[in-house]
Amino acid sequence: MDSIFLLVPLVILFVAGALKLFFWAVNSGQYDDLETEGRRILFDDDLPRETGKYQPGEAIDAATSKPDGPPGER
Repeated sequence: MDSIFLLVPLVILFVAGALKLFFWAVNSGQYDDLETEGRRILFDDDLPRETGKYQPGEAIDAATSKPDGPPGER
């Protein structure tokens, strides 16, 4: 019975915090556009890598999609 006196106020604080966080997210625009992020992955415009030049373990330069060079020369 003593645990109820501790758990009930903790649950009330937790629910109040969750509601405050939810209303903050709604008011700050977090839920304004729910469609774009779901479609972005389908229509990604990444350039394909050149075949034969990429070795596993090499770093890829994000601007050119080409390997930076041998692992020891960076």
